[in-house]
Amino acid sequence: MNSGEARGDLTITAITCVKDEGPFLLEWIAYHRLIGVTDFLIYSNDCSDGTVGLLDALAAKGGLTHLPNPAKGRNYQMEALKHAKESGLVAGSDWVWIADVDEFLNIHVGDHTIPALIAACGEAQAISVNFQFFANDGIEEFEDRPVIAQFSRSHNPDIWCGETAIEVKTLVRKDFPLKYYGAHRPFARGNARPTWADGSGRAVPHRFLVAANPRRIRRFPARGAREFATLNHYALRSLDSYIVKNDRGDVNRENRAFDDRYWRERNDPAWRDDSIRRMLPRLEAMLAEMKSDPEIGALHAQAVARHRARCAELMTQPAYQKMRAQLLGAPMLPPQEEELLRDLGIVA
Repeated sequence: MNSGEARGDLTITAITCVKDEGPFLLEWIAYHRLIGVTDFLIYSNDCSDGTVGLLDALAAKGGLTHLPNPAKGRNYQMEALKHAKESGLVAGSDWVWIADVDEFLNIHVGDHTIPALIAACGEAQAISVNFQFFANDGIEEFEDRPVIAQFSRSHNPDIWCGETAIEVKTLVRKDFPLKYYGAHRPFARGNARPTWADGSGRAVPHRFLVAANPRRIRRFPARGAREFATLNHYALRSLDSYIVKNDRGDVNRENRAFDDRYWRERNDPAWRDDSIRRMLPRLEAMLAEMKSDPEIGALHAQAVARHRARCAELMTQPAYQKMRAQLLGAPMLPPQEEELLRDLGIVA
């Protein structure tokens, strides 16, 4: 098989956990179907925006399994992944992809599908792809159109917040000697040493492979690691959506100030990368087809309306008004870089 030549007979299951992601579900599912995901296992918990109804309707159409999150405590993702490991769907899949709904695998090789990435990486039993955090791009209002069409600015792909080691998410092959799934990477049994590639098909660093260093369990240097793929992470989206995302944050706790650090760390617009937009024509066509189903279209519209209504409701509260103003005025420079410039006497 030539490098980048896709295999069309692979079964690939994507696993994710969601809470109030209703307006963004169709795009994420459509995009991942386009790049080769054959099945979805989606866990939801405590949703109030129509996510559950939309997922149930999609599950009835086939190719998607929706389950309530089995977590008994607050460790939602890890308990869901433990449950997923025992699932017949996951056990029977050739590959497993674990990611969040704001993460899009941007494949640069072959026909831009997961099978093409797998082919390019040879005999890897796992492929870990580095994050690239996409900024808000100054977009304040939520729009019901593809996220990948709206945001194109990010940090330098090789450096994030002064760090050269950047987090990853991982494709896992069926024969990986799995002990358990982590949110960012699998962990191998005993002294097993699986064949493990980065997003350029190179062997991952040894200390990452063996999880020898707690700081390197879920990250490694990104330089040179993006030849075949990047993981586009749209953690901020529009300011409206970020306000809704923070609905359960510290602003609701008396005498605690809102910390804009998370926003600032991910709102670095130094780099432009719109390579993922090559997928837009096919994505928009698939979204139109999905929304043409009367039930799916209505449930999506309902989730969008609830998202907008929740933002409007939050913006009547002084704490969220203050948050919005703080984010609008926040420097577009990560705190770590600002601190370095201050130490060097470049900024006051």
